[in-house]
Order: sequence, then C-alpha cells, then structure tokens
Amino acid sequence: MAAMSARAVSGRLLPALLAALLALAGAVAAAPPRDEYRAQRAQLLREIGRHAEAMARDGGRPWISRRVLAALERVPRHEFVPESQRRHAYENRPLPIGYGQTISQPYIVALMTELAQPEPGDRVLEIGTGSGYQAAVLAELVGEVYSIEIVEPLARQAAQRLQRLGYANVHTTVGDGYYGWKAHAPYDAIVVTAAAPSVPPPLLEQLKPGGRMVIPVGTSFFTQTLMLVEKRADGKVRTTQLLPVRFVPLTRGEAR
Repeated sequence: MAAMSARAVSGRLLPALLAALLALAGAVAAAPPRDEYRAQRAQLLREIGRHAEAMARDGGRPWISRRVLAALERVPRHEFVPESQRRHAYENRPLPIGYGQTISQPYIVALMTELAQPEPGDRVLEIGTGSGYQAAVLAELVGEVYSIEIVEPLARQAAQRLQRLGYANVHTTVGDGYYGWKAHAPYDAIVVTAAAPSVPPPLLEQLKPGGRMVIPVGTSFFTQTLMLVEKRADGKVRTTQLLPVRFVPLTRGEAR
C-alpha cells in the first residue's frame, strides 16, 4: 500500500518537476549573455568624462552631457571593430577598420555628437559611415540617421552590422559624401567623419536653417581643425574653430 502510494505521488510530481526544469532551461536560454566588456566600457566613459572636463576648463569647449555618454554606453563598440582589434575596443583611441579607414576615437565621437545637439525626432546626415559606430551613437539619440560611405565593402558591412544590432533607424548608401544625400534633406544636423579641404557647399545647402554641422577641415593630416558650422534661420552661416584633429581625408567620387 505504501509502495503504491509512493508511485502515485511520484507520478504526480514528475510531470510538475519536468515542467519546472523546462521552464528553468528556457529562462537560462532567454537570459542576456554576460557582458564581458562592461567594466572596460565603464572605464572608457569615466576617461571621456575627465577628458571633457579638462578640455572645457582649458578651452571653453563643451562638456559631454550625460545623455550623450549614455548613448555611448549603450553602443557596443567591440561590435564595430575587426576581431583582431576587439581587445582594444574600449581604449580611447582610433582603430583601423580596413581599406585605409579608421573608427574614430571615442572622445571625438562623443564631442562631435554633443556639438551636433541631437534631439529626438531629428533627421541627421552622416558623411563617412565607416564601421557604423558614429551612426549607431547618433541613432540612440535622434529619429533618423542617413549615412553615406564611398568604400563599398565598408558600406555593405556596416549596413549588415547595424541591421543585426537592431538600428532600424539608420539608412546607409554608397556614394560621395561631398554631395550629401539630397533626397532626404533638409537635415537638422550633419556630422562629417572625414576631413575636407573646405566646407562642401552641397552640405550647407542640405542643412536646415537653425541646423548645425560638425566637420574636420584641412588639406593635410597634420593641419586639420574640427569646426562647428551653424546655419541661422535667415540662412547666414557662422563657423567656429574648435580644436586640432586628425581624420582620414574625404574621398571624392561622383555626384549622386
């Protein structure tokens, strides 16, 4: 009698136990993977904050807002560098991404993003998609990002990467960034991640009145200046030189 009672109890418990184990396995499978870069990313953000404070004290340049820092924290920079460079992904320096191009220093990405003053709902044009990192940071803060890359393999890889990471509000194309992307103009802000000899007139034309452009200007790798270009409501333009920088040159092609 006792044995039959045990078997009856076991018969009732086993299905429940099996269901519990299956639920636990499902929960483990659904749990987010361990973020092995979390500590490195936090250290990078602290370094950017200290750098920004020092620059603001010395030259009156803008602080990096918590909102922009939070965007950098959300974007996994290690996903935007080659596998061979992943151990350096959260160092505050540019890294090679192939085809003679680089992913910008995180502080410069933060600074250019801050200067663009991105707002929810804004439409932003980026010249020089590269690996897609700057576009991803902007996408965390605005409505739509339109990004142009002249190196076709980089453009294709960046588009696939951004799609895989869920950045549905980033739109990429292959083309000469000098001419912008007129089909989606005007833009609330334009961020140029390659150095031009001067501010391209087509980009000024596509910038909305009241909009801001951040662009490195210079003909030599050693004599470039990061500039803020502000287009007033009446269409007049004001430029401000900010700090020396080093960017790859803006590669030219054909007009879109």
